[in-house]
Amino acid sequence: MSVLVLLEPEAAEGKVDEMIETFRTVLVDTRAFDGCESVTVHRDQDSPNRLVLVERWASRPHYERYLQWRAERGDLDRLGALAVGPPVIRYFDEVG
Repeated sequence: MSVLVLLEPEAAEGKVDEMIETFRTVLVDTRAFDGCESVTVHRDQDSPNRLVLVERWASRPHYERYLQWRAERGDLDRLGALAVGPPVIRYFDEVG
């Protein structure tokens, strides 16, 4: 059964457009990564510096391997430099 992952980064003031563009670029590889079923990016209407990535992965270990790969490439550091702090990551199983 696949897992739903919510990644919730908050961009630093003046950095949200750059963060969105960075996601547009890196998500091409994400969508091709083993176990990725889908990923979309959404912007909070009430807090426009806050984004949420809605991701579906074949399993949590698939996502964890993906995160490790991103860390090894330095992509997490690059995105982290645009954020006010580390993103919130939440994992969900479908129950209904």
